[in-house]
Amino acid sequence: MTTIDDPHPPLHVPARDIPVPASVSPQAQAMLAQGMAGPAPDWPAPDDLQGWREMVAAMDAGLAVMVTAGAAGAVAAGTVVKDLKVGDVPVYAVTPEGVDPGDRRVYLDIHGGSWTLCGGEICRAVAIATAPAIGAPVWAVDYRMPPDHPYPTSLDDCLAVYRALLDDHGPEDIVVGGVSAGGNLAAALMLRVRDEGLPLPAAVVLSTPVTDMTEVGDTWQTNMGIDTVLIDSLQPAVRLYAGGHDVRDPYLSPLFGDFTKGFPPTILLSGTRDCLLSDTVRLHRALRAAGVPAELHVFEAAGHGGFHGTAPEDQDRAGEIRRFVDAHWGRSSR
Repeated sequence: MTTIDDPHPPLHVPARDIPVPASVSPQAQAMLAQGMAGPAPDWPAPDDLQGWREMVAAMDAGLAVMVTAGAAGAVAAGTVVKDLKVGDVPVYAVTPEGVDPGDRRVYLDIHGGSWTLCGGEICRAVAIATAPAIGAPVWAVDYRMPPDHPYPTSLDDCLAVYRALLDDHGPEDIVVGGVSAGGNLAAALMLRVRDEGLPLPAAVVLSTPVTDMTEVGDTWQTNMGIDTVLIDSLQPAVRLYAGGHDVRDPYLSPLFGDFTKGFPPTILLSGTRDCLLSDTVRLHRALRAAGVPAELHVFEAAGHGGFHGTAPEDQDRAGEIRRFVDAHWGRSSR
């Protein structure tokens, strides 16, 4: 986001049409041809808490129709779903078909949604879909969110659930993962776990994570308008979530953390049209510079979150995550 105070003038790029690339599958081409997912959000004012509540309720209602219908159709008969509570935090524990109920592995899933969306039934439905893809039991954290619960409540809730897992599981049996804002929380959780002297999990999966809340990364500019999911700045949601705290704090923007003090092996995933490609790439470089084993997978023409299960590229993406977690179960990262 260039301002008049920037020391360097912006590069003017002539208006141009961006074609649907022939380099991706027909399913991906069809998805890209649909264009933007919708109009840019009409963000309420930061102090309009009731406006935020109403916007979240309306957006969640629309998302629930899509997400819960898709997840419900994919639930196998042998899937076991339990609704748990860790203190005041709801957790959806899902054991997929074919996995022994006594399996010690657990994937701690932290949902996305701009720190404000996708709780409740959406979180539960996504966990039901995630468990068979991971091939292991999943605990999905239905953490509290703004406008009523700004930072650090969401991170505190994720930490509380991680602590609860450590009561019955070795850290080598835990993998943590998150998408978008969930990726932000997953990365921040690793810093918080380490700083509080807790053992780190076996690995972490970060899919198109927000790692720098200042939004200075290059692709926030170069991919704006071609990412069909992230169609506007997240700054209104960032400010609401941060609640007046410095967004360069590593627990808010994990990119600014000190990774030399410890961080689990990490897989990072993005796409060439993702506005958060720079956030993903920059965190990968920071982890590598600190000696942390880190993989980076960037998918052709994919926007934020991939092609949303409609294309072979999404199966490839899911396969890379499964390969990564399968290789790290049972390993201690500390």
